[in-house]
Amino acid sequence: MPPNPLRRSTLPAAVLWDMDGTLVDTEPAWMQAEADLVAEHGLTWTAQDAAQMIGLPLLAAADVLIAHGVDLPAEQIVDRLLGQVVAHVRDDVPWQPGALELLSALRAEGVPCALVTMSYRALTDAVLAGAPDGSFAVVVPGDEVTHGKPHPEPFLTAADRLGVDVRQCVALEDSPPGIGSALASGARTIGVRHIVDVPPRPGLSRVDSLEQVDLGVLARVLGGETVDLLAAPVR
Repeated sequence: MPPNPLRRSTLPAAVLWDMDGTLVDTEPAWMQAEADLVAEHGLTWTAQDAAQMIGLPLLAAADVLIAHGVDLPAEQIVDRLLGQVVAHVRDDVPWQPGALELLSALRAEGVPCALVTMSYRALTDAVLAGAPDGSFAVVVPGDEVTHGKPHPEPFLTAADRLGVDVRQCVALEDSPPGIGSALASGARTIGVRHIVDVPPRPGLSRVDSLEQVDLGVLARVLGGETVDLLAAPVR
């Protein structure tokens, strides 16, 4: 069935997806890779340590590990972490609940999607290999931008490559750096609560799961409404 032109006019020009923690539940794999590397150096890695890494560019995350006591060059740390997570995803892509359904609905309405992530091309390729064909028109990985999140460059780059106005896009994010990046770019932004909380911010919509995000919610957010569907108050 062709897209409904009346509905299409109320929908975003594009949807800009974060990957880790938003599209796929890879954060546990990243945390395990970090913990394994830290343990090799006789150190401990707590849940609080892991939480501070969520959404960071990989070289910035490597710097955190170096400061923690991991005695390796940053590039080698990135290679170690990335290789372990890529192997995990190749075994089974851990889609977040509601992700594939929302991607399908957007394809049916002709709304293009971009993948905007601080993970590197090696991991995006592994995820996309398990995604339905045509899910993403553009991919902006962390190793192909100059400034990572929370800088707006990744989302601005995605909109530019799609040929759309970023202000007419909706971004889906789960981490504070990613949410900051999306808001700074001018995209309408939905924060998806996952491992870390999503505190209220001006113009930020919030949900507990992608299962709460449908075409109607996207249209409301694009229209300027701040949607808040968190099941419980922010702690």
